[in-house]
Amino acid sequence: MLQSCTNTNQCDQTIAKKLQQNWLLPDGVADVLFTDAQKQESLRDALLFVLTAHGYRLVSPPLIEYTESLLGTADEDLKRQTFKFIDQLNGRLMGLRADITPQILRIDSKYGQGISRYCYVGQVVKTLPTGLFGLRTPLQMGAEIFGVDSIDAEISLIDLLAALMDEIGLARDRLHMDVGHVAIFERLCELHQVAAADVDALMAIYHKKALPELQAFCQTLGETLGDADGANDFLVLGKHTLAQDGVPNAANLLSKLSAKARNDASIIKATDEIVALIAHIRTLGMGVSLDVTELSGYHYHTGIVFNAYLAHSQTAQTQALVRGGRFEGLSIDGKPRVATGFSMDINRLLEFVELQEDTVIWVDYTDLQGATAEQKADLSEQIKTLQTEGCIVIKPLSADDKPQTVDGVLHFDREQGVWAVQLVGDEF
Repeated sequence: MLQSCTNTNQCDQTIAKKLQQNWLLPDGVADVLFTDAQKQESLRDALLFVLTAHGYRLVSPPLIEYTESLLGTADEDLKRQTFKFIDQLNGRLMGLRADITPQILRIDSKYGQGISRYCYVGQVVKTLPTGLFGLRTPLQMGAEIFGVDSIDAEISLIDLLAALMDEIGLARDRLHMDVGHVAIFERLCELHQVAAADVDALMAIYHKKALPELQAFCQTLGETLGDADGANDFLVLGKHTLAQDGVPNAANLLSKLSAKARNDASIIKATDEIVALIAHIRTLGMGVSLDVTELSGYHYHTGIVFNAYLAHSQTAQTQALVRGGRFEGLSIDGKPRVATGFSMDINRLLEFVELQEDTVIWVDYTDLQGATAEQKADLSEQIKTLQTEGCIVIKPLSADDKPQTVDGVLHFDREQGVWAVQLVGDEF
């Protein structure tokens, strides 16, 4: 409750201060205003045009779903990022989506047949911001392919990503791709029968990129397994980033693994896929690196993973612009259905969008007030014509209802008997 006050100005100031405090937005939540809002819509339209032109069908899932479907295949990170609440109609637990991909899985399980392509754009809401300067309300855009169990799907998606960057005029060499493959780590754990606790410990060390800690852990792991060569395979993954010639080399990685690992069909297939994808990325003019310890989606992804980073951006770019990879869906009859896709927050691209400068025309208020019914009808037609040509035309509601800057004034030319635009700087 506000305390009573006798001074009207003091009361007004107190109320205004209270309102300003009430209007503070939560951390990681921000308005998208004016020019940025226009850029956001321009980006959305331009990118969706490219996606649909490549055969990706647009879908728009709801913001809320029951958690059984929304989080049925989710990893622990996505579960933590999801706001949950009780459905007041039936008492069931619902979630506010933090990622749209699980919803695409549900849609494909019902409607997908053969090779299916989907695209989407929509708001997601996270319990915590992603990264130091991340928002909790990204505008997520993505593309998914279902039904292709080969590296051709990932290559097709990388081509699509290049086309999206071309559409907004972002040079391809500004994009750096980081490629990995979760199946290599997963298969090594199976081959060497690594305990679940040790798997989690390895993943934590890989995430920290802590090589000395990894060396010590692998030595202990070798003693636990009774297999020093097997434990050394996990050290090889941590050490291997670039070959000496500076080119990502998955074949070089394979040669450094133990005999048991380098002769394994699954690991050979995974390295072949990495080789093919990296070679293709280089032909597109993008930077590329190899990181087979990128396991952030380990419990969700099943094969190739890739992240795209922006170089020389005005904003903090420690977080990936694009995240993608292979995962597994379900067909309508409950059988596994392979899929791959990527998603991005298109707000991260706003700085690369340039809007055309609009011509702002203001209708002369005095002439508007003195206009006859016939003249007002002519004015409406003139305004419609100017707006069709791309001009912004402001019909004032008072003499003060005028923008700070205008390019022209639409006034009534009494000599000609018509409404005409007088450019600012020209004399009447």
